[in-house]
Amino acid sequence: MSATVLTASALLLDMDGTLVNSDAVVERCWRRWALKHGLDPEAALKVVHGRQGYATMAVLLPDRPVEENYADNRVMLAEETADVDGVVPIGGAPAFMAAIAGLPHALVTSADSALATARMGAAALPMPAVRVTAEQVGASKPDPEGFLKGAAELGFGAADCIVFEDSEAGIAAGRAAGMRVVGVGPRAAALAPDAHVEDLTQIRVEAAGDGTIRLHIDGA
Repeated sequence: MSATVLTASALLLDMDGTLVNSDAVVERCWRRWALKHGLDPEAALKVVHGRQGYATMAVLLPDRPVEENYADNRVMLAEETADVDGVVPIGGAPAFMAAIAGLPHALVTSADSALATARMGAAALPMPAVRVTAEQVGASKPDPEGFLKGAAELGFGAADCIVFEDSEAGIAAGRAAGMRVVGVGPRAAALAPDAHVEDLTQIRVEAAGDGTIRLHIDGA
């Protein structure tokens, strides 16, 4: 099996599908919402990952007033925050988070702060000190705003950052930010990230002597 080595100054980490497997909750909540609005749940689930809820609703119901999407999104966030049944860490996530604990990294998620806290807690993963949540951005992924804010808060340029993402919207956001992307999991496989892993067990983190981060990626 081949190995790829990527070097960066900082890592920007998506949460759902990248660090935390929350698919069971996402599917339960969005299936209910889609059926309530007369939509095909399977079609809805194809566009939900990686975006903020209101942005998904805008794709699925393009003629609906945005105010209704924001109102529904508040309800959806409350439902998702209260439901952590089946939320578990992605394979290798605990060891990966331990390996980067002393290195520059940030969480960049479409979840709001309460949802991020609930899911990271349910998965027993440490919450990064630097995080960009839904409240801090004006535009959802695939807009690059969140990743650019995360890089700026860590004090690094886009070219010095590597994004970890699982979804089409997230990978597009990382690319639009001018960053390299490691795709995690099955959704990312067909999206041509710079490297792809099934889960985080395929990554070994090395802190180089010059302060950079070396990612040894098996099978990438």
